[in-house]
Amino acid sequence: MTLSNQYYLMRHGQSEANVAGIIVSAPKLGCTHFGLTCEGKKQVINSLPTCKELKIQSVYCSDFLRTKQTAQLLTDNLSLSEPVIEPLLRERFFGEWDGLSDRYYDTVWQHDALGTSGSTHRVETTDQVFKRAMLVIARLEETHRNENILLVAHGDVLQILRTAWFKLAPYQHRQLPNINTGEVIPLIHA
Repeated sequence: MTLSNQYYLMRHGQSEANVAGIIVSAPKLGCTHFGLTCEGKKQVINSLPTCKELKIQSVYCSDFLRTKQTAQLLTDNLSLSEPVIEPLLRERFFGEWDGLSDRYYDTVWQHDALGTSGSTHRVETTDQVFKRAMLVIARLEETHRNENILLVAHGDVLQILRTAWFKLAPYQHRQLPNINTGEVIPLIHA
């Protein structure tokens, strides 16, 4: 897919859920609780020089508290318009693992790597995540031209989105380098 905009991806800064070691993927809790830690806010502030250098013009973010706080810190410090809340960028739903230890991420990722199309434990499939993330790109391609756009979202969502530009299937997302909390990377590497 040829893009008319330049897209950059940012994983939210360190969150209270990251520190607590729990999975928070249900909107009922994630949209209102488990925001950024002090370290997470520092990570966002540390990303400002990169965002300035990239000449970010628009910021879109998930509707989860941790991504909204990340995006708001960025736009406030870069004197940009308010971030646009995009629910399609929200965290992958981890089903029955939601609210439990983050050690279950490995269980989900091992299942992902099998490439099966079904869901276990009510976890949102990589194909489902991929479709909604690609819908965001398609919508932005319709409404923006020649802009530098930052998408602030969650690790799995961003990794799964990136697979399209690395010629990988969505279930192969863990083959890509991890995006750290507070890290900004281009969607397409030159």
